[in-house]
Amino acid sequence: MINLQRLLALAILFTVTINVYGQVDNTRKTYSLFKPLPRALMREDMETDRPDITETPYTVEAGHIQYEADLVNYERQRSTESLKQTWLINQANIKVGLLKNTSLQLVVQTYGKDITKDLVTMDKQTNQGFGDITVRVKQNLYGNYNGNFSIAVMPYIKFPTNRYADNKSYEEGLIVPVSFKLLHDWKIGLQVEGDRLKDDEEEGMHTELLQTLVLSHVLFKKLEVMGETYYTYNFKDHQIRNFVNAALQLEISPDVKVDAGINYGLQHEAKKNYFAGIAFRY
Repeated sequence: MINLQRLLALAILFTVTINVYGQVDNTRKTYSLFKPLPRALMREDMETDRPDITETPYTVEAGHIQYEADLVNYERQRSTESLKQTWLINQANIKVGLLKNTSLQLVVQTYGKDITKDLVTMDKQTNQGFGDITVRVKQNLYGNYNGNFSIAVMPYIKFPTNRYADNKSYEEGLIVPVSFKLLHDWKIGLQVEGDRLKDDEEEGMHTELLQTLVLSHVLFKKLEVMGETYYTYNFKDHQIRNFVNAALQLEISPDVKVDAGINYGLQHEAKKNYFAGIAFRY
C-alpha cells in the first residue's frame, strides 16, 4: 500500500516536471469550451471513465460533450443485521471539455430506490426518488493525446441531494488515475483515491483510501475485455475490503459504446454490484 503511494507520488512529480520543461504540443492549445476542437483533431477512439472503477486520465476534447451512464445498476449489501438493496436508474456522468487538458464532470443519479430489510424483525423499509449530484474536475498532467503513458488529477465533491438514502452528508475526495498503453492493444490502469465519506452506520465521517489495478485487452477491434482488482481501507476502523471487477465494453461506432459488468466484494459485508451502461460523445 505504502509502496504504491510512493510510486505514484514520484510519477506525479516526474510528469509535472516534464510538463514544465519538455512538453511541447500547441496543436490543441487555442481551443476551448467556446471554440470547439475540430472533429479531425479529436481522438479516433473515445476514452471513457466506465465501466471499471479505475478512471481514465484522458479528458474530453475542448468544446465537446461526452455522456456516460449506468442505465441500470443493482447493488446488494448484507450484514449480520440487515440486507440493503439499491437500484440506480440512469446514473449519468455528463462531461464537458473546457480546455485542452481540462474537463468538467457532473454526475447525476436520476433515480434511486433503496430497500432495507431488518434480518432480526424482518421489517422492510423502502425509499425512492432523485439521487445525489457530484461535481468533478479532471486535469490531465501528461500524455493526454500522445505517448503510451498518461496521468491526471481529479478532485470532486458530492452534494447530498438524494431523496432515497440515509446519507445526507457532503463527501469529497481526490482521484489520481494513471494509464499505460502496451503492445497488441493491451492496457494497464492504476488509480489512487483519497475520500472523506460518511460512516455506514453512524453520523460521523471517516477517511478512506482506494487503490485499483485494471488490465484490459481489445478483441476483434471492437470488444474490450477488462479485469480489475481493488481495495478500500477505512482509516477510522482499520477495515479493508477487497473487490474484483469484470466488464465488457463494445464499440458500436467511434462515438458510441455499450457495456455490462459485475463488481464483487469478497468480504461477506462488502457490496456486490451488477450494471449495464452506455457512453457517447458529441
